[in-house]
Amino acid sequence: MSETTELSRMIPAARLLREHYLRDAHRPGYHFVVPEGVYAPVDPNGGVWYGGRYHLCYIYQHEGAHYWGHVSSLDLLHWRHHPPALAPGEGDDGIFSGGAFVDDDGTVVYTYWGLRKPDGICIATSTDPLLEAWTRNPHNPVIPATEFGWAERDGQPVGAADPSQVWKTDGRYYLLTGNLLVLREFGEKRGLPEHLGDTLYLFVSDDLTNWQYLHTFYTSKREWTRDFEDDMCPDFFPLPASPDGGPDSDTHMILFISHTLGCQYYLGTYADDRFTPEGHGRMTWVDNEFFAPESLQDPRGRRIMWAWVFDRREQATREASGWSGELSLPRLLWRGEDGTLRLRPVPELEALRYNPRTLTVDVPAGAPVPVTGVAGNSLELAVTLPGAVRCGVQVCAAPDGSEVTTITYDPAGTLSIDTTQSSLGEGAKTVETAPFTLPAGEPLRLRVFVDKSFVEVFANDRQAVVRRIYPTRPDSLGVTLFAVTPVTADVQAWEMMPSNPY
Repeated sequence: MSETTELSRMIPAARLLREHYLRDAHRPGYHFVVPEGVYAPVDPNGGVWYGGRYHLCYIYQHEGAHYWGHVSSLDLLHWRHHPPALAPGEGDDGIFSGGAFVDDDGTVVYTYWGLRKPDGICIATSTDPLLEAWTRNPHNPVIPATEFGWAERDGQPVGAADPSQVWKTDGRYYLLTGNLLVLREFGEKRGLPEHLGDTLYLFVSDDLTNWQYLHTFYTSKREWTRDFEDDMCPDFFPLPASPDGGPDSDTHMILFISHTLGCQYYLGTYADDRFTPEGHGRMTWVDNEFFAPESLQDPRGRRIMWAWVFDRREQATREASGWSGELSLPRLLWRGEDGTLRLRPVPELEALRYNPRTLTVDVPAGAPVPVTGVAGNSLELAVTLPGAVRCGVQVCAAPDGSEVTTITYDPAGTLSIDTTQSSLGEGAKTVETAPFTLPAGEPLRLRVFVDKSFVEVFANDRQAVVRRIYPTRPDSLGVTLFAVTPVTADVQAWEMMPSNPY
């Protein structure tokens, strides 16, 4: 087939695909979605600010192999598609999770889990302004595995999978490796208790090629995590002391997943090449739907993170729709004055707002009351309610109540999203419940983002809950408020302009 004939076939097919996606009632409009195709996993990776742009990679699959797709943006909203950053070849059969680091000379360093023989930790570098040209280290894997996902060092098994980004201290390079395969082989299969639970393994190098294993990076505690939980997709960094960035605080964060219970984190102290956890938190509770995380630091010093959020439709439905692979909204992370984690959506999202509404709503006790003139499945809501009352918001509500998603604050100490009635069709029918308590006298301030199949909720910069929903009725668009005692709510609402280029 000639090139001209091939193009004449591709052009109308591309147009028809865009139109197909636009008609889809569940395809998100302003959450990042892989531009085309059905993929899993879709872990975000390689996040970095470089050449005046935000760059982000994500895993996708082609002809049975894993690739790192690559997009870039100026505003965290509109993403430019690039050729794959890393693809099979040059010894790699596939590319799995890793991170990004900018060296002192401006070279970008990607670490990744190279699926090759042997597999292990691999490195690629680039000085291309668009990060489209990469050079793999000729000595890959620079940390080879002894068996799949783990290596033997000094007679002990250590992780050889899912490297963190590199960081540099006193001229030396450091990275961490995950422990899933060590836990499974030595903790669970061989019954060795010292290899149960989550941990990370610390390596050091003077040249990015020759890596020396130092020791385990931290010791987990069963009061926080369970013995069947691993630590993978690790991201290690100092937290800023402000959502606006600026200098780093002296609190460090490990952002990671366990495969069983999803995205979570430690806050603690980093000294003498060791991390001491001082606090732990989760970003998903009822299951592992909020999954693999990735973060970057921008020139202002802001720490910005994403996570892969599972598509809970049946595989056959995904295949029929022609798409699957979505990330959370970008969110800011910083240390609060009390030493705990703070988080909120990036302010860049405000550029998507239009058709604003500002209302004061009297909410009687009992039955939900509709918010007049506010409806849709591409919305942002800012709702202020009393912090001493059980209350909340319902979104994507059908007129007869047959479909509805309920967000509830309970002053006893929880914030939840109930999806048991979100759809007459597919989707996880669960109640996602996060710990959340407000100080006496502080009102509840909710930021609620609805984006077709996403409901993402932020509360008082202290907590966030995320769920996927798949309403079947075209009129499941209503917004209501409810409370156990009469209250007054202040509501701001905006429609949200889709930012994905289709």
